[in-house]
Amino acid sequence: MNRISHPSRRTVLGSILGAAVIIGFLGDSDSAIAADDPGLVGRFKDLSENGNSTCSAKFTESIATMPPTSRIKGSCCSPMEMKRYVEQINGLAKYRDIAMIPADPYDIPAGIAQKMMPYYDVRLSGTEQQAYDHAMANSEEKGPCCCQCWRWKVYGGLAKYLIREHGFSGKQIVEVWNLSDGCGGGM
Repeated sequence: MNRISHPSRRTVLGSILGAAVIIGFLGDSDSAIAADDPGLVGRFKDLSENGNSTCSAKFTESIATMPPTSRIKGSCCSPMEMKRYVEQINGLAKYRDIAMIPADPYDIPAGIAQKMMPYYDVRLSGTEQQAYDHAMANSEEKGPCCCQCWRWKVYGGLAKYLIREHGFSGKQIVEVWNLSDGCGGGM
């Protein structure tokens, strides 16, 4: 008869306890998500507990000097919510062919932020500005973010880039902004 050695029992027990902690962390309504995509649950847990993002002017200024491969992680204003995070990741998947749209609003390559921030100051043509103004009036946050922090500049710049380079309408910008809201909380 094979007996499980003590280290294996600890490993199994640790895995069981770890799963219980994650399910407890998520709550009952999010337990199904944990069963469907444990990788997403792990990313959520990491990003919600280990973010480096803040709304400070100092953080905004620091983006220019970050290595392009570094990551801007986590929410800046409110705790992340799992259900909303899953909706965002799934919704943003349809834009994966546009490299400048981050696939995860809580894990943004600094290189993308560095490329999009200067677009914020781009002057749009009349028709392009109408699309941007539509997005400002109709997005859930009445802009690209809840406050005028680094996200406001990055996602405001992204909107101008998408309008100019990809012909996005105001309605499409609203969708991207709503899905990319990285302030935390639910919508």
